[in-house]
Amino acid sequence: MSESPVERVTLNTFELDGAPSFASVEVRRITIAPDFHAGAHWHNGPVFGVIESGSAYFQVGVNAQRVLHPGDTFYEPGNETIARFDATSEGVTFLAWFPVPANAEPELTMGARVG
Repeated sequence: MSESPVERVTLNTFELDGAPSFASVEVRRITIAPDFHAGAHWHNGPVFGVIESGSAYFQVGVNAQRVLHPGDTFYEPGNETIARFDATSEGVTFLAWFPVPANAEPELTMGARVG
């Protein structure tokens, strides 16, 4: 019996509230310099990602902080404070997917989300 030349592995599944509708998905490669701490921020929509190299401290709201390493996936819920997405001493590069509704652009707002 031969092995399949294609292997598919589900890395993570993220549940989304409601039934969102997206017109497009923007994919970005983002690199953060070693020891850079950007501070709290939030996005106007969800962000999904995977770490390519390096590592980052990651914390959504008041949830427990964790360290993301290469191959780890993450989800930043839209309109929620991302308390930390800070590079460790090795820096970090990751791919991020930004689902975008029609007539909208992905936005990042610095500071904690109020309301």
